Amino acid sequence: MTDQTRNFYGRIKGKTLKSAQKRYLEQDLPALELRGVSREENPSREQIDPQTIFGDARPLWLEVGFGGGEHLVHQAGRNPEVGIIGCEPYLNGVAMALGKIRAAGVSNLRVYPWDVRDLFDVLPEACLDRAFLLYPDPWPKARHHRRRFVTPEHLLPLARAMRPGAVFRVATDIPDYVRQTMDEVPQAGFDCLTPDPEAWRIPWEDWLSTRYEQKALREGRSPHYLTFRRQG
Repeated sequence: MTDQTRNFYGRIKGKTLKSAQKRYLEQDLPALELRGVSREENPSREQIDPQTIFGDARPLWLEVGFGGGEHLVHQAGRNPEVGIIGCEPYLNGVAMALGKIRAAGVSNLRVYPWDVRDLFDVLPEACLDRAFLLYPDPWPKARHHRRRFVTPEHLLPLARAMRPGAVFRVATDIPDYVRQTMDEVPQAGFDCLTPDPEAWRIPWEDWLSTRYEQKALREGRSPHYLTFRRQG
């Protein structure tokens, strides 16, 4: 069972949803929600067949905590041959993403509006070809660093689900999050493809700056872009 005292994310609901956002949740989420993942639907935690998600054997990508969905929808539009799963427990972010999905007309996305650890429970080994962790909750206080996603509790299940050679991208504006990422991710079974700190300032060629990144830039913090490859 998910340990609510060790969540790597913060709040799950913000301001009152707009009427359009409520409509997206009611009308669009049922068709896009990833089935067989929640504990209500799958109490025995049986593994799901990845090929049933999109009906074929296409490559699968995962975005952990997609925020407002800018990057998620951007990647879906650029890569129509890929199936992308987005997990996000923040209800307002899910509603915003659904609006962007509707506007873009992309069909290669599935959404799990809750904790990605539920998905890790039921994914088989070596089924993901790429994963993204973009501007995660920094948990800045030292006593909360164990709640960050870049800890063995989260990284080991992610590594298990990723194919050998699969790419894991991390973006953050918090220097200490960079430090912990560089310490912890290689220990979970990844090679760092960006060991030079000079490379951390260079965004990926297919990058779309998110609203969290724009906020960081307005507040004078520098983005860092780290790339890892699953060993094996």
